[in-house]
Amino acid sequence: MRHGIIVLAAASLLSACQTAAPPAVRTPATMPTPAAIQLAASIDAYKALVAQQIMAANTEYTFSGRLPPMLPAIVVLDLSVGPDGELKSVHVHRSRDSEASAAALAAVRRVPAFFPPAAHLMRRHARTFDFSETFLFNDQYRFQLRSLSGPQ
Repeated sequence: MRHGIIVLAAASLLSACQTAAPPAVRTPATMPTPAAIQLAASIDAYKALVAQQIMAANTEYTFSGRLPPMLPAIVVLDLSVGPDGELKSVHVHRSRDSEASAAALAAVRRVPAFFPPAAHLMRRHARTFDFSETFLFNDQYRFQLRSLSGPQ
């Protein structure tokens, strides 16, 4: 009996000394984002989701409302996204303004998480999903994205 009490006491002490498992480390690939949870039904819907992420990450560099009659700068970027939404590459496709080009590239790179998964939109055997986004700048070098601006 005495031996059983000692064993029970030792087991209680040992279980009290155990530490909780460390919290799981989350990497960008495993972090769920609102946009990553949604699967776009079409290429246009995908571009809208990406544009929303870019706008959300750049609120201090954007403007809303009607576009000015004359846009001082228009930049078209080509983006390549992996099946999981990771940005693989981004480069300027068309621009006449180096300052606006740099601002557009910086805006895409400011997005803190992956873009939505794109595997379901990719061509068979493709490694990336490639698309363009147009940045429309006003005279203060704030931008709107063509995918979200609608008809003007």
